[in-house]
Formats: sequence, structure tokens, C-alpha cells
Amino acid sequence: MAATDPRQQHIVSTLVDAHQDLMGVDPLAFRARFRKMAADPYAFYRGSASLFYTDMAQLEDAWADERTSRVWIHGDLHAENFGTYMSNQGRLTFDVNDFDEAYVGHFSWDLRRFVASLTLLCWQKALPSRAVRELARVYLEAYLGRVADYVEDERSTFAFGLENTAGPIHRVLQQARAARRTRLLDALTLIEDYERQFRDDGSIRTLGDDERAEVAEAFERYLETIPDSERSRRRVFYRVKGIVGKKGFGIGSAGLPTYNVLIEGFDEAQENDIILTMKQSTIAAPSRIVEDQRVRSYFEDDGHRAVVSQRSLQSHTDPFLGHTSIRGVSFVVSELSPYKRDLSWDDLTEPEQMEPVLEALGQATAKIHCSTDEDSDHDLVPFRTETAILDAVGRSRAGFIDDIVGFGEAYANTVREDHALFVDAFREGLITAVPAT
Repeated sequence: MAATDPRQQHIVSTLVDAHQDLMGVDPLAFRARFRKMAADPYAFYRGSASLFYTDMAQLEDAWADERTSRVWIHGDLHAENFGTYMSNQGRLTFDVNDFDEAYVGHFSWDLRRFVASLTLLCWQKALPSRAVRELARVYLEAYLGRVADYVEDERSTFAFGLENTAGPIHRVLQQARAARRTRLLDALTLIEDYERQFRDDGSIRTLGDDERAEVAEAFERYLETIPDSERSRRRVFYRVKGIVGKKGFGIGSAGLPTYNVLIEGFDEAQENDIILTMKQSTIAAPSRIVEDQRVRSYFEDDGHRAVVSQRSLQSHTDPFLGHTSIRGVSFVVSELSPYKRDLSWDDLTEPEQMEPVLEALGQATAKIHCSTDEDSDHDLVPFRTETAILDAVGRSRAGFIDDIVGFGEAYANTVREDHALFVDAFREGLITAVPAT
């Protein structure tokens, strides 16, 4: 049986084209992923960035010019991709997270994707359309305001932390602050014969000698991708104490091979051990429609692309961030940190609760767009992005905001229709690469 509706055919072919290699390796993992995507339109939207970008390829973007069409972008910016992390300066920071889809593209793509996600989220909370449009405007006004601040002060080190936040964002930072590394270690490891090792909790896979040796060699290569400032630590640091296999987690990571690596931490005390994740990288969704060969040829592979992108978009990022490869397949390495907490929207049900949060998210979005420019350690974006963005918007600030808000509202309607088409296609077995039962 094949899909007969043209849009349904497009949805199926786009998802299969984007993920066919992993579908072939682990179709059951993708069945679990598709079950999660079927839950509601927002979950579908989160798992279908590739579909969003096929639509962006057909969109006439009035705000994209020679410069603003080649800005570092997050690539999958939605309302739940914000949270906390511990910076390499030891500071708890609230910022955009999850950079698997990061690339160089139109700055407005991030804003469009976010506003559409916000519209979907608010629809599920049964908020009136008028209120949703006003919330989107709050986000966009805050974004443009912070971009203007970067124009005025190009050396700005703006960041959200414990000292300059309030409400839900401050609470999530406090929750991250209350975390303890020992709790994470106790949950995933145990100590036997005075040595820490991974706990077999049913979610790990013991490696054979050959596979373990391959991962250990990949880990050694990963160390060469860490900045010298991070590698110049004590000699005991990074000593491998254990390696296990895992399976990808979350809607976007289903089926991705993953390894956890237990290493000696800052000293030989057991409570300072650190767990790193080594996750197979994926092709960035925006890269499927960006044809600029200067960008494509810059990256060694998608692991390198993901790491360069995150370091470009996020100031003072995870000190363990790096990349490696196993049998020609690229992997991203980062810390499995106890200090990562995602912003939850569960208790944000009224517009007045959401407004200050969206103001902060707008500023955080501006931060990732404007902290990557001619001062970076690469030449992919050789200009001040904040100036380019304000020049593109120019005197049409109101028109710009109206365009993004209107797009978000219209695209959210499209996503709700697409979700229904996807569910029908999946449950009726039209996605043949992933069996429904």
C-alpha cells in the first residue's frame, strides 16, 4: 500500500530519506520514535526537523541576504530546547541546548521554527489565538532588543545565571545547582574492590574485546579535539575506567549508537569520577537545503560540524565537548552532566506566566546568533551578525515581526494536519522501512 495524498507522500518520503540508514540498522528503535511522534502535533514537530526544512526550501525569505543567509543557527530551535549547563568557567548558565542540527543558514529559520513551536504548545494549552500572537511578539521584540544591544556593545558577555534571573528560569537554575555528581554516579555505577564500574541496570550493553578496543582508540582520538586549555589538566584526568554501550534516547536520538565512558575525574577520589557520552552524530537538517559549498567543505564530518557549531553558538561551553569516529562513523563526545536541567512548560499555563520566560528566551536566541562572528576561530561567518540582522530588518521591524508571527501561526496549522497524515501513514504501514507492528 502507498500513500495517495501528495502531502502524505511527501511526509513519508522526507522522513525515510532523512533517516533511512538508521532505519535499516534498527527499525524497532524508529518504531519507538514514531510512536512518540504520534502522541501529539508538538511531538511530531520535534521529531520532523527534516520536513520543516524541505518546506523552508520553498519559502521566499524576505530577510535573507548575502550575510543573513549564512549565520550560525541552532537548526532545531523549539520551546523545549532551553535549559541549564555548567560552563567551562564553573558557572551555572541558562541557554539554548541540544545542537545536533546546528549549521549555517538563514537566521530567520530559527525564529520561524521557534514561533511555530510556541504556537503549537499554546494550542495544546487551549490559549486564545490573540494571546498566542502577543506571546510570539514578546519573544521577537526581546530578540531584536538584545541584537541591538550587541550592536552597541560588541564585547558583550551577556548570559543568564543565578544572579540575573527570576521565576521559572531561576528555579531551574536552582534545581541544577542542587544536583550532586555523586547521585548521578550512584545511579549508574557501583564500587567493587575499591574501583568504580558501570552498574548493569538493564540499559547497558557489555562490549566484546574488539568493540571495546575500537571505542578506546576512538576515545584517544577524541582527546586531540579538546582545546589545549582543557587538556592541560592533571595527568590522572581522562584515564578510562569503563566503557559500555547504550541506545539513543529521546525523540531525536532513537536508534543512534551511543557509548558511555567512565573516566577518572579531577583527582583520584571516587566521588569525582565523570561519565562521558559518545553519541553517533547525524546529518544536520538545514544542511539538506543549504547549497553553499564553502560551508559543506569546511567540516570533516558531522561530528566535527556539531562540535564547531556548538562552540560557535554557546559561549564557555561543556569543557568535555569533542568528536571522534569509529569505522568512519562520526561521534560527538560530551559530559553526562548532573547539572543539565530542561525548562519545563508543564506549569506555565497562563500568558502572564509565559511572558517573562519568552522575553528571556528571545534574548537567549539573540545571544547564540550574535556571539558567533568575525571574532570566532573560523572564517565561515566573517562579519558581525548583529549588524547584518539589524540591517536586514531595517525600518521594517513591525513587518518583520508580523511576518514571523504569521508564519508561526500558519505553519502550526500545517503541522497539525501533517501530524494526522503521519499517524495514518504509520499505523497503516505506509512507512515500509519502519513496521507499525
